[in-house]
Parts: sequence; C-alpha cells; structure tokens
Amino acid sequence: MGDRRTFNVVILGVGFLFIFTAFTTCGNIEQTVVKSLENATFTGSGYHSLGIIYGVFSFANLIASPVVTVIGAKITMVLSGLLYSGYIAVFVVPTTWAFYLTSVLIGIGAALLWTAQGHFLVENSEASTINRNTGMFWGLLQCSMLFGNLYIYFAWNGHTEISDGSRRTLFLALLVASVLGTLSFLVLRKVSHEEEMLSDEEGQSLLPTPTMYKRRANTAMQDTKSEFKTILQLIKTKTILLLSPCMAYSGLELSFYSGVYGTCIGATAQFGAAAKGLIGISGIVVGIGEIVGGGFFGLMCKNNRFRRTSVVFLGMVVHFVAFYLIFLNIPDDAPVTFETNTLTSPYLTPSVSIALLCSFLLGLGDSCFNTQLYSILGHVYAEQSSPAFAIFKFIQSIFAAVAFFYSGYLLLMWQLLLMVILGFAGTLCFFMAERMQNLSLDLQEY
Repeated sequence: MGDRRTFNVVILGVGFLFIFTAFTTCGNIEQTVVKSLENATFTGSGYHSLGIIYGVFSFANLIASPVVTVIGAKITMVLSGLLYSGYIAVFVVPTTWAFYLTSVLIGIGAALLWTAQGHFLVENSEASTINRNTGMFWGLLQCSMLFGNLYIYFAWNGHTEISDGSRRTLFLALLVASVLGTLSFLVLRKVSHEEEMLSDEEGQSLLPTPTMYKRRANTAMQDTKSEFKTILQLIKTKTILLLSPCMAYSGLELSFYSGVYGTCIGATAQFGAAAKGLIGISGIVVGIGEIVGGGFFGLMCKNNRFRRTSVVFLGMVVHFVAFYLIFLNIPDDAPVTFETNTLTSPYLTPSVSIALLCSFLLGLGDSCFNTQLYSILGHVYAEQSSPAFAIFKFIQSIFAAVAFFYSGYLLLMWQLLLMVILGFAGTLCFFMAERMQNLSLDLQEY
C-alpha cells in the first residue's frame, strides 16, 4: 500500500511538472509572443489573458471542491489538464475569440486542478508521510520553471524577432508536454483505504450510478455551505484583516515576476539580439530564487532559527532592492511598448548581470512572503486551515488579475511604485498581526 501511494505522489508530481513546464513557460513569454504575431486580425493581449485567468481562478475556487468530491480527483485532473492543453494549442494558430475563451476555461481548470491535487495528495499520505510527499511534489513542480525556459534561451537567443515558424514549433512542443502530463494522470492507482472504514456509505457501490452521484453531490454541497460560512466568519477576524495587505502584495508581485518582468527584458532594445533569449534565462533564475528561498526559510523557521517577521522583513528589503535596480536598469516603457522593442533609455546602461540578479531577488523575495503567510495562517487557523488558505488564494488571485490588467497601460516606474507602497504596508500589517498573536500567547500563559 505504501509503495502504491508513493508511486501516485511521484506520478502526480511528474504530471504537474509537464503541464506547468508548458503553462509557466507560456505565461513568461505570452505578451512577447502576442506582440510579435504577424497576424493583422489578432487583437488579444497577453496581460489581459493572464488577468482573466487569475480573476476566474479566484472565483472558481469557491465551486471547485464540490466538483472534485462528485467526480473524483483523478477524473478532475484529467479534464483540467485538457483545458490547459487547449490554452497552449491556441498559440499554434492564434485567434482572438479562442484566446480569450480558453483564458476563461483555464481559470476554471486551474481551480479544479489545484483543488483535486490537494485532495489526492492527502488521500495518498499519512501523518508520517505528508511532509515527505509534499516535498517530493513541490520539488518536481519547481523543476517546471527550468526546461521550457531553457528551450526559450536556446531557440530565441540571437533572434530580434519571433517568426511564426519558431512560435509554432515552440508551442507544439509545449502542447506535447501538457498532453503528456495530462495522460500521466490516467495511470494513477486507486488507494483503497476507504474500504477499511465502516460507514453508512460502504454499500454505495451497490447503488445505481445516478443515485451514488446524487448522494455525493448532496454531501459536497453541505460541506461547501459549511466552509463558505466559515470563510465569511474568518474574513472579519483581525488577523485576516491585518494580513490582507500582505496577501494583496503577494498578488501584485506574482503578476510582475511571472508575466511582466520577462516581457520587459525581452523588450529592452539595449540587450540587442540576446534580449529574447534572456526571457528564458530570467525565468530559470526566478525559479532558482524560489527554490533557494523556499527550502532555506522553510527549514530555518521550522527549526526556529528565524522569526516570521525577520523573514518577511528580509523579503521586503530584497524586493525593494530588486525594484530599485529594475528602475535603473530597464526602460520605463518596457511593459507597455506596442512594438517589440523599447524606445526610451533607462538611467543606467542596461546590464544583463543586473537584470538576472533582479530575477533571482524577485524569486527569493516571493518565497519569503509566501512561506511566512502559509506559516502564520497554518499556526493561527490550525483547525480551520482550508478556509483560511482559500481566503489567501482569493485575495492573491484577485490582485494578480488587477495587476495584469493595468500592466499594459502603466509605465514601469508606476508599477514599481505601487508594489513598494503596498509591500511596505503589507509588511507593517504582517508585523502587527504577528505581534497580536504573540501578545495573545503571553496572556494565555498568565
């Protein structure tokens, strides 16, 4: 049984590795590809597409759990994988209507996929293996930032324009990766630990299929109503209210490092023929920053070497240094230029080394904020962790969607200024939330 569960976790991780190799790479280069299309009838925006995805994702999370309960985690992940593959396929032969339609569908698919992943991982873990299994899955997932971006570097390095042939070859390769990831879910094996439990539902297999699904749907709806009530109660608590600016900031910087910064590097005229290839290297270096930060701070905080506030403060400083260097190193019109290259010059002569250092700092700072938000929510709401994390993902996704929508209109310095203001406010509020928790613990001791 243990071997079967380990097999399932590895296959789950491999499936996500393939799917997100395709999607993460797509998100990183999307706006650059859209700007380079030799198609007069296509009027879509990569920023708007990503904004739609995150906006739909935030609301679709509210209905994802009952769907997974009714049809099962395995079938849900296969269907969601097909939606991801459909989105990638649009870039092979781009049309505006299909581009935005699949943006909505993948937002729904993302909510279903991640909810099903959580269910499946818990089903295949015990108290003694949950940390190991989560680590295995997360390690495989993070590798998704490597392979697709490495391909971008080798395929696009030295090219100032992205030809239609190059685009088709890339997205066909990403489509194959996404389909392979989806098909891998079909080999996931059933874990029969439910059979060990005696309950009123043990005879469900003898019921007609429609009756069985109706029972599942009723149970799922009751659970969803209960969780939704809990969410409404938690969202009024002081801790959630204080953490909300920090959650919102994590959404802004998520959109910046995952979709905007790569576009800015690729549009910087001063990088010449290397600019498009650097998008891929930047994505890899962001991933390295995420892995280093997640592993190091997760371990240090687990061993109580660092306080949560120290890590969040470090994340703020790291991000502010990155924002200042980006302000000096990248042209102001980089995110909004309609041509493939910028027309203005930054304060410094653009440096590849500084640009990639900023990529690493963006990933490192993001891991600081996310690990500590998960940590404080898991600590404060240990008995209500699912609704608390749902609130976090909702706020984060809404602000990521908003950021993607304004990214195509605001100059770089205003986008950086918005993140500095919200980042400072979020860090300050995080300090207040942590202090409030420490004071309540001190009072309990008396």
